[in-house]
Amino acid sequence: MPLIVLWDIDHTLIDNAGVSKEIYAAAYAALAGIPPVRPASTGGRTDRLIMRDMFLEHGRPEPEWAAIEEALAWAGEQRLDELRKRGAALPGVREALQTVSVQDGWVSSVLTGNIMPNARVKLSAFDLDPLLDMPVGAYGADAMERPALVDVARQRIRDRRGLSAETPVVLVGDTPRDVEAALMSGAEIIAVATGIHSQAELAAAGAHMILPDLTDASGLLELLKTLAEQRKRPRTSQDGPRMR
Repeated sequence: MPLIVLWDIDHTLIDNAGVSKEIYAAAYAALAGIPPVRPASTGGRTDRLIMRDMFLEHGRPEPEWAAIEEALAWAGEQRLDELRKRGAALPGVREALQTVSVQDGWVSSVLTGNIMPNARVKLSAFDLDPLLDMPVGAYGADAMERPALVDVARQRIRDRRGLSAETPVVLVGDTPRDVEAALMSGAEIIAVATGIHSQAELAAAGAHMILPDLTDASGLLELLKTLAEQRKRPRTSQDGPRMR
């Protein structure tokens, strides 16, 4: 059956090696005229929320979003080479994306807190962007809170790829905010413990299935097929968190 798979980027698909925080710091400095005294608080939050809070925490008025987005895109583009040098695609990611991308009737895209230009920078640094249907993804400019991004992606996929509103959606991510986005939007979640959160923390957040990483592409494919089948019936409390 058709399926929509939406991947988080940072610490799910790539290790950005601290470049993300440098992007936020550079964008803030370009707009405020001075560098921030504290690094951005990220952890699965959207760029809109991250930048808003940076200005609030520093006691400065928040610029118009268009100016913030332009500064973020500039800062991301400037750090493409640095990301290639210091960062990496996480183990198994390329094979996992390739496996999902060739499934008939499936759409594989991204759901990320990054704005689209910086999502593309991060993925293109490791040649992952051709494996994802990026135009129908959801990005940090699309909403303040992550759960709202799921419906953004659903709508884009309906409009541009013709999948129905009933098509199951599975998020793949590494933070409790990824789990929250799935639970609040009626999507499924495969959580991966490739970031700072343990399998136990992801289970406590309500993750339905949890993997240590994405190195088992065939196993991931079977999980996705299982979740697609499960969406044919209502979910019950007995379908609770499962760890592998």
